[in-house]
Amino acid sequence: MSNGIPCTWMRGGTSKGGFFLASDLPSDEKERNAILLRVMGSPDARQIDGMGGADPLSSKVAIVAKSDRENIDIDYLFLQVFVDEPRVSDAQGCGNMLAGVGAFAIERGLVSALDGTTPVRIYMQNTDNTAIAKISTPNGVVNYAGDDKIDGVPGTAAAVPLTFQNIAGSNCGALLPSGNAQDIIDGVATTLIDNGMPTVLLRAQDFDISGYEKREELDANESLKAKLESIRLQAGPLMNLGDVKEKSVPKMTLLAPAKYGGIVMTRTFIPHRCHATIGVFCAISVATACVMEATVAYPLASSSKGVHRVLDVEHPLGATPALLEIDNGTVTSAGMLRTTRKLFEGRVYT
Repeated sequence: MSNGIPCTWMRGGTSKGGFFLASDLPSDEKERNAILLRVMGSPDARQIDGMGGADPLSSKVAIVAKSDRENIDIDYLFLQVFVDEPRVSDAQGCGNMLAGVGAFAIERGLVSALDGTTPVRIYMQNTDNTAIAKISTPNGVVNYAGDDKIDGVPGTAAAVPLTFQNIAGSNCGALLPSGNAQDIIDGVATTLIDNGMPTVLLRAQDFDISGYEKREELDANESLKAKLESIRLQAGPLMNLGDVKEKSVPKMTLLAPAKYGGIVMTRTFIPHRCHATIGVFCAISVATACVMEATVAYPLASSSKGVHRVLDVEHPLGATPALLEIDNGTVTSAGMLRTTRKLFEGRVYT
């Protein structure tokens, strides 16, 4: 690949990374992953010899192809490129990077734009689920400018509403994969949930912390991280994920009562570093647990009512709104409002 690989660098939600057409990368997984490690500059804590931003949130890849599936426009595969390890994982999806997929597909000619708003039907290969992204396309051209703001991203941009279909249990086979609303692991009460993202929910107070600490403080707390990893490794088999030692899931999310009018406060590890915000599907999983009695989240959560609910999941840089539709106590639909921006288009070299 000495002549370079066509690539677009985009911010999607609170993440950013490289967007590639599947046809521009090798079909062999090992060869493809080796190239992506070179692209990002991994393994290296600074990723100095690549495009990665020395953070899991900026070491991500979206691979996009025109879909042959019925009623689907494009196929999207998300890959997490580890920063300081020679690993590339497809064990999870990414709803933040998903926010950029529709615009990328239109700009690369995979989807024809309408005048006004273009819905893009996306098959998420990681989880075998479907999402619909609505992209602003005045005069048939992708528009990134707008007045919508999401916490964790400076400035404003055009809104990208996302709706998800049938994501409960998409990774683990069931919304509560262990069959329980709570499981005790290492003497700690947990809720193991998957509404788009395998997530282990825990009360911050059970670890003698408030849950309001800064990200840097939690990252430096080696005792806390060791306890979380012990629980994570045991939760993996209970969530039908098997041995998760080398996987980026499940996410570990510490909960505390909301401080700024949201549903609950969170601190999420992905899986060994504290997230600057919270992932889209993780936020949806947290919000879902907040409306389910008997989970560890329910007693901490602020009350909410109605069929259509906007639940602000608080995190270190603000809040992420999860859009839930609830029928007789069951979450029947989930969505999220994100934004995206194209940062760079050209060729990346390995």
